[in-house]
Amino acid sequence: MSTSTGFDIRRIGGRIGAEVLGVTLADAIDPALVSDLNSALLEHKALVFRDQHLDDAAQLRFASLFGELTTAHPTVPSVEGQPSILPVDAEGTRANRWHTDVTFVRTPPKLSTLRGIVVPPYGGNTLIANTAAAYRDLPRPLRELADSLWAVHTNDYDYAAPPRNDKAAEHRKRFVSRKYRTAHPVVRVHPESGERGLFIGGFAQSFIGLGPSESRDLLRILQSYVIRPENIVRIAWSPGDVVVFDNRITQHYAPDDYGDLPRLLHRVTVAGDAPVGVDGERSHVLEGDEAGHYTPAAA
Repeated sequence: MSTSTGFDIRRIGGRIGAEVLGVTLADAIDPALVSDLNSALLEHKALVFRDQHLDDAAQLRFASLFGELTTAHPTVPSVEGQPSILPVDAEGTRANRWHTDVTFVRTPPKLSTLRGIVVPPYGGNTLIANTAAAYRDLPRPLRELADSLWAVHTNDYDYAAPPRNDKAAEHRKRFVSRKYRTAHPVVRVHPESGERGLFIGGFAQSFIGLGPSESRDLLRILQSYVIRPENIVRIAWSPGDVVVFDNRITQHYAPDDYGDLPRLLHRVTVAGDAPVGVDGERSHVLEGDEAGHYTPAAA
C-alpha cells in the first residue's frame, strides 16, 4: 500500500505489524511524512524499518518527531552520555515476560523505538501483541467486566529471568531501587484512535477490590487473549533495523532463546499521557512520586 508521501507499507501480520519501505530515517523528515507515519502506527501498532543503521543521535532525532522524549528509565541507568537512551543488553537482563513499557508510573510512554545493534545469529526476536484485538476477542461478559476493573501496576516484580550473573543482579537491584505502584484502568481508551485495549501486562499484579488469588486467575484469563497467536507479530532482527511500537495499545516480549550470545538494542521512548478508562477516569499514583525526573508529561 502506498501513502500520500510516497512510502510503501507491507503488512507482516494479520492483525498487527507492518514494514515501512522507502523511508530513510537518517534523512530530514518533513511534517507530512511524520503525520503519515503516525497514521500507519495507529493502524498497524508496530512498524519495522529495515537496514537503517542509525547512530544514537539519529535515533533520538527520529523519536523526537513524535513528541517530547523521556529519559531512559525511572530507575535504570542510561547509555553513558545519553540520558534518553536505555541499553537493552542481554548481559544485564532479559525481559522474557509480556509487558508494556514502564506502566508502573502514572504516564507511561506513548511509543517506544528500538534499534538493533548487536543481534544473535539465531533467536533474539521481539514479539509484539495487539491489545485492541485482544479486547475485541473477549466474550461480552468478560469485556463488560474488564471495562469496570482497575489494576495495580508496580515495578516491584521480577519481570525478567532470574539473574544469571553479577551484572544482571545489579540491574535488578537498581530496577526496584525506587518503588512505584500506580492504578490504571484495565481497559484503556486510546487518546488518538479511540480504540479500547487491554492495559495489563507483567507489571499489572492485582485488581483493586479483588484478592490475590482472584487477581491472579483473572489476569491469566485476560492475558490469554492478548497472547493469542493471531494477535502477535514476531520480528526477527538484523543489525541496523529500527522498530517502533505504540506503547498505549501493545505488549511485547523478548524470548530468551539465544543462549549466552550477545544481544544489544538501544531504546528511546516518547512521553505519554495518563491512561483514561471507559468511564473517563484517569490513572493515579498509589505509591511513589509522579516520576517527573523520568517523563516530562508527569512533571
